[in-house]
Amino acid sequence: MSHAAPGIRRVAVIGAGTIGASWAALFLSRGLDVVVSDPAPGAAEATQLLIDAAWPVLKELGGEAWIEPKAWHFEPDPVKAVAGADFVQENAPERYELKQKLFPAIDAVLPPEVVIASSSSGLLVSRIAEGCRHPERCIIGHPFNPPHLIPLVEVVGGEKASRAAIATAMGFYRSLGKYPIEIRKEVPGHVANRLQAALWREAIHLVAEGVASVADIDAAVAQGPGLRWALMGQHLIFHLGGGAGGMEHFLHHLLPAVESWWDDLGTPAMTPELQAALVEGVKAEAAGRSMADLAAKRDRLLAQIVALKFAADQAEEKAEISARLDEALDESFPASDPPAVSPED
Repeated sequence: MSHAAPGIRRVAVIGAGTIGASWAALFLSRGLDVVVSDPAPGAAEATQLLIDAAWPVLKELGGEAWIEPKAWHFEPDPVKAVAGADFVQENAPERYELKQKLFPAIDAVLPPEVVIASSSSGLLVSRIAEGCRHPERCIIGHPFNPPHLIPLVEVVGGEKASRAAIATAMGFYRSLGKYPIEIRKEVPGHVANRLQAALWREAIHLVAEGVASVADIDAAVAQGPGLRWALMGQHLIFHLGGGAGGMEHFLHHLLPAVESWWDDLGTPAMTPELQAALVEGVKAEAAGRSMADLAAKRDRLLAQIVALKFAADQAEEKAEISARLDEALDESFPASDPPAVSPED
């Protein structure tokens, strides 16, 4: 039985690069009928390799045990691939001119209620959907790499998307175990990538200024605030940083210092020399480890973090339900009724 939202049984994955294949693996592991489309030579074989690599951890994270990792379909023609689909996840290259041709072609052959979601990491869906007969069903459903592990999905409706399309996408992603958030206003890069870009800009500035090495700047994130960011966002972290007074005390006590740091943040010029320094710095940090080795370590630790957070959330939800049940029982069946006659009578 599928874990997915009711009414969504067949999903078309258009574009089978790293993101598309990861989506395909997740959809397949949740019991969905999956068809993948990509015109590139060898796309089917490459997709299978990526699904096979993701499969062990997906089974650990609650995938359907009876499903085989080869139980999906391949169709190079995207228009044919979406036939009969209940949901479309598009992952074509990040270029308006390409997506603006692809979306109308898909839109023309689908029933109007079928949502077309783009994995675009920064484009505006209002522009992507230009030329579609039903732009109201076109949304952004931006995952974080790798989609089969990272819970976040940014859902953006744009100017013409219907509330029904947004609600369908939110419900569908949630049913898969994802954590969808609705972005209320279109901006390039959505939210999470803009936050990443802001941090990376300052990290590059620090390299350019000779403040620290590439490896040490990465360590300053991974061995420091990055560990907290895996648990809660920046606002809640600083709320805790305010102690008993919370965010109000934090702003009163530390805002002047933070504002002075903001004033000193840099905007580096990405010269060829600086780019070369970044490349060499990352090579030194990788210390000979292959991309496959780095990705395997990332995915192994990510799976452990996701499983730990899921277990903690489940325990918290169970405790809340138990507390509400106890409260309801106390109201319905008081522990002791007041005596009808006092002892003195």
